[in-house]
Amino acid sequence: MRDSLQKSMLAALEGELGGLEEIGQLRFLRTINGPQQAHTTLDGRPILLLCSNNYLGLANHPKLLAAAQKAVAGYGCSAGASRLISGTMSLHGELEEALAKFKKVPKTLVFNSGYVANLALLTTLVGAGDVIYSDALNHASIVDGCRLSRAQLKVYRHCNMGHLEQLLKSSATTFRRRLIVTDSVFSMDGDIAPLPEVAELGRRHDAVVMVDDAHATGVLGAGGRGSAEHFGLGFNDLDLQMGTLGKALGSCGAYVAGAPQFIDYLINKARSFIYTTALPPAALGASLAAVELLSEEPERVTRLRSLNDYFRQGLRRLEIAVSDDPTPIVPVVVGDPQKTMALSAWFLEHGVFIQGIRPPTVAPGQSLLRVTISADLEYTDLDRVLGLFAERRHDFCI
Repeated sequence: MRDSLQKSMLAALEGELGGLEEIGQLRFLRTINGPQQAHTTLDGRPILLLCSNNYLGLANHPKLLAAAQKAVAGYGCSAGASRLISGTMSLHGELEEALAKFKKVPKTLVFNSGYVANLALLTTLVGAGDVIYSDALNHASIVDGCRLSRAQLKVYRHCNMGHLEQLLKSSATTFRRRLIVTDSVFSMDGDIAPLPEVAELGRRHDAVVMVDDAHATGVLGAGGRGSAEHFGLGFNDLDLQMGTLGKALGSCGAYVAGAPQFIDYLINKARSFIYTTALPPAALGASLAAVELLSEEPERVTRLRSLNDYFRQGLRRLEIAVSDDPTPIVPVVVGDPQKTMALSAWFLEHGVFIQGIRPPTVAPGQSLLRVTISADLEYTDLDRVLGLFAERRHDFCI
């Protein structure tokens, strides 16, 4: 009986995979053979990497490598337990203090990933009897956290403050707690949420404001401190900020920044914090080095912005439609998913790795090439890529 059930299930899964392939949505893994940097190797061949989130080019920086090696030499390879058992090492405390100073907030708490941190926030701080107002294009980790929270979910149209205010007004006295959650930089489109308006609506309607700063940390603001610095917002404007250590900061993990009461509550109640082994020493050491390096060398952020502007201007000269957002995520819309992946394969044949993005990650008809700029690129690299875009310019939505 079991064998027949297993065969039936495997056949059903194979059928679903075949269906995905037919509509151009079958996914598979590609293997990077070298470090995450602009010039690396993919499946054994040299390529120019333009789809990594290693925005500041720190993942292979000598200072991060040395710090990770020093942390392993002093603390070993594993934290060995969850934070509330014996897994809290002095490096955890040092990193949380450094992040609080860097973000200019009272307290931070380190998590193993941004996904885990968002689940912790949304399933711990709100629940049945509460309401969450979420941007329609928020990251999947926010979507999943909202679903698991058991709070009522109200989705507002992307960056539409009028719609958000309408939803806030229509539920003014119904719920115990109200929470607005938004990405600061949206991971596929690279656009920026209007956070001053979000913060104002939160104040006016007694709602806590939570911001996912994953793609803004190390990217926005003169010193790379994220969306709050970019907009000149203070600690009291954005109640909770989540940021990652594995994108622009070149390491691994995430953090939540906010008032001590929020952080202490998460330590006591957040299941995805309590019941998982803590981040290992190597990641903590590398993250500490990244925060220090960014504080010492804010010009890295300036260089990233300059490269981003140069590339976007080059695409616009080709009459390829892109926005002027100051983020290193540059979406180039193709439309059809199969055509998108064919273009991605063509770029790869020419030594440039740009990943195609298809539904359900983006809406139907909005498949795109997601180009990401990193600070370790050269302008000559971008000229080469722009030359390839020029060859295929009529394949894009121009």
